[in-house]
This record gives sequence, structure tokens and C-alpha cells, in this order.
Amino acid sequence: MQTVDLITPVVDDPFVYGQVAAANSLSDVFAMGGRVLTAMNVVGFDSCHQPPEVLAEILAGGADKVREAGGVLAGGHTIETPEMLYGLSVTGEVHPARILRNDTPRVGDALILTKPLGLGILTTAVKADMLSAAAIGKTAAILARLNLYAARALEPFDVSACTDVTGFGLAGHAYEMSGKGRVSLRFVYDRLPIVEEAKEMAAMGIIPGGSYANESYLEPKTAWHAAQEDTILFYDAQTSGGLLIAVAPDQAEALVARLHEGGDEAAAVVGEVTERGEKPLIVI
Repeated sequence: MQTVDLITPVVDDPFVYGQVAAANSLSDVFAMGGRVLTAMNVVGFDSCHQPPEVLAEILAGGADKVREAGGVLAGGHTIETPEMLYGLSVTGEVHPARILRNDTPRVGDALILTKPLGLGILTTAVKADMLSAAAIGKTAAILARLNLYAARALEPFDVSACTDVTGFGLAGHAYEMSGKGRVSLRFVYDRLPIVEEAKEMAAMGIIPGGSYANESYLEPKTAWHAAQEDTILFYDAQTSGGLLIAVAPDQAEALVARLHEGGDEAAAVVGEVTERGEKPLIVI
């Protein structure tokens, strides 16, 4: 398998930015049940306004996550850009019989989300200097956590589909998982793990443009059965979000327990796969 992704800075610390960007790039391999073999840096750097030490820290952060993932960093490519960009091109492997696809959930399966929502709102708040140091640290830790551990945790379980939740938000990736309406994904809003500070920022209007774009496209595909003030969190454009997993319902609680043991403390059963209903996405 081969994937590539890159992002602009989401935190001020260049080492942590490198970690987050790398974790985001590596996630596609884990979402498919694969293991990382090699990675190559993809960099856009503004050398007119940033010293080379900043670039060195970014690359060191990325290399740290590649090593943690069990891969080898095999070089890369850098160009001059007016805006900082960093990510990885990743090569991984998976046995053909063990590939986890993102659009093959079974009716009746439980849905598990491994990381909390609100990361797009929080990174926007970081750029606006609206978060406390403690909240920034908490956000950075979530962003930099590899989905490697969640992927390992689900290996013994009867998983029918899996995807990572990134720029299209939970709603966008859930819509893709539904086969764009082949089945419906039913979420219980109160079960969704959400970073508390993200609710506060959303109430203040600190919301990225990508989240509004997601909402505009996906709201017509969503049936809301419960009044919520912060529905934008369902559509929030995530950076380095968690895995959305469809698993046999009798194994869901055991998988959540295993995820918690492995360090994915926010993991929760958030819904179920149903026969095709009024909309592809249903929130109660």
C-alpha cells in the first residue's frame, strides 16, 4: 500500500508539528490493517522567514513517529514555499486476506470511535491563541498519538470495516463507510467522545472553514433525531483523528476494553450499522 499526506502547522512547537503531521500521514496504513515499511519526507519550507533549525526540529519530530511506527525513514524531498508544509509518503504492507476496507460494514455491527472529536476546532483555536497551555498540551498529545495501537488492538476481533477520521470529519468518513447510502450508520450523539475545550471554542465560533464545508455537503445526508447546539462537531474537519471501526456487536465492549488498556482512553461504542434508512447518517 502507498499513501501520502501533508498539513500546515497545527501547533507552534516545530517538533510536535512534525510528530502530528507524521502521525496523520501514517494513519491510512493503520486504518487498512497494515504495517509501515518506509516513509519519505515531503516538505515545503519558507527559508526566508524561518531558520534551518526549525526545519531540523520538524523533521526530527516526523522521524520520531516513523520509528515509533516500526518504519524506516528513507529520505524525502523539500521545496521552497511561502507556507510551511510537512508530511510523509508512506509505503506499507498488508496480507490481501486481512485488508480492512472503509466501505464494507455489516448490518448489525457496532461502531467504535477511538479518538475524541473537536481536533479541527482546537487547532484553529491554537492558531488564534485562544487555548491555555494545558489545553494545547492535551490537544497535541491526542494529535500525535499513532493509530498504530488501535490497529493492533482490533486485530483479533471480527472487524468488517475501518477508516481513519480526518479532513472530512466523522460525518464525511461515516458517509463513505456507509457505501454512500448502501446502509445507514446510526450514531448516539451523547456517546461521541468530544474534547471539552472544543465545545467551548465552537460556542465562540472558533470553527475551521473545512468544518463548515463538510456540514454544507453532509447535512442533507444526515437525519438528526435529537436537538443539539454543537452539531458542527459531527462535521468537524479533523487532523490526525481516530479510527472508526465496525465490529461484531458481541465483541464491541471487549474491543473497547482492549483499546483502553492500550492507551486509547477515549474509545467508545458510538452507534451501529443498520439497514438503509431515511438518510445514510442518523444521529439520535
